[in-house]
Amino acid sequence: MDPVFIISLVGLGAVVGFAAGLLGIGGGMMLVPFLTMLFPLYGVPKDLVVHAAIATSMATIVFTSVSSMRAHHAKRAILWDIVAVMAPGMIVGGLLSGGAVFSYLSGAGLSLIFGLFVMYSGFKMLSGKPPALSRTMPGKAATAGVGVGIGFASGLLGAGGGFLSVPFMTRSNVKVHNAVATSAALGFFIAVANSVGYIYSGFQEVRGQEGMLGYIYWPALLVLSAMSVLTAPFGARCAHSLPVATLKRVFACLLFALAGYMLYEAYLGYTVG
Repeated sequence: MDPVFIISLVGLGAVVGFAAGLLGIGGGMMLVPFLTMLFPLYGVPKDLVVHAAIATSMATIVFTSVSSMRAHHAKRAILWDIVAVMAPGMIVGGLLSGGAVFSYLSGAGLSLIFGLFVMYSGFKMLSGKPPALSRTMPGKAATAGVGVGIGFASGLLGAGGGFLSVPFMTRSNVKVHNAVATSAALGFFIAVANSVGYIYSGFQEVRGQEGMLGYIYWPALLVLSAMSVLTAPFGARCAHSLPVATLKRVFACLLFALAGYMLYEAYLGYTVG
C-alpha cells in the first residue's frame, strides 16, 4: 500500500477506535464517509467504493468491539441480560442485510440510506424528549424483534448499531453509560453476521479484484483494526467520566457532518453517475 494511504488509515483507525469506545457506535458512522473519500484514490473501482467502505467499516467493528467490550465489562457497565435477548435477532438481521439486500443496492442508494439514517440519529440525540419515568425495556419478544431491525439496518450502513440501540435503551430508562457499554457488546454480533454476509454476497462480483475479500478491502481492514483496538479502551474509560449531555452533543455534531457528506455523495451518484 502507498505510505500516505497507510498513514491516513493509521490516524483514522486511532480516532475511530476512540469514538467506538466513547460513544458505543462501533466507529462505522465515522469510518464510512472517510473510506468513501480514500478508496477511489488507491485503486478501488468507483462502482465498488461505497460497498467496500461500508463492508470494511463493519469488519473493523469485529475487532474494535472486542477491545471496547472488555473495557466496558471491566467497569461492570454491560447489561448482559439485554445482550442475550437482542443478539440473536441482530445476527438474523445482519445475515439478511449483508448477505442478500446489500449487493442489490447501488452505491448512490447506499449513500442516501446512510445519510438519511445518520441525520435522523443526530436529530434524535439533540431533540429527543426524556422518557417517562415508568418506561422500561419491552418484553423479550419485542426486544428481540428490535434486534432484528437494528442488525438489518446496520448492515446497510456499516455501523455497529449504536445509532439505534443506544437511543432505544435510553428511551427505556437504561442509563446512558450502560446503554453505550451494552451497545459496544451488541456491535460484535452485528459485525460478525454482516461481515460473513458481505463476503458471501460480494464474492462473485469482486472476483479477481486485488485486496478484496467479498466486499471487504482487507489491507485497509488490517491497519484500521490494529489501531482502533489500541484506542478503543481509552474511549471506553472516558465514557465513564464525561457527562451525559456532552456525550450526546459530541455524537450529534459528528453525525450531522458525516450525514451531509454522504447525502452529497448520493446526489452526485444520481445526477452525475
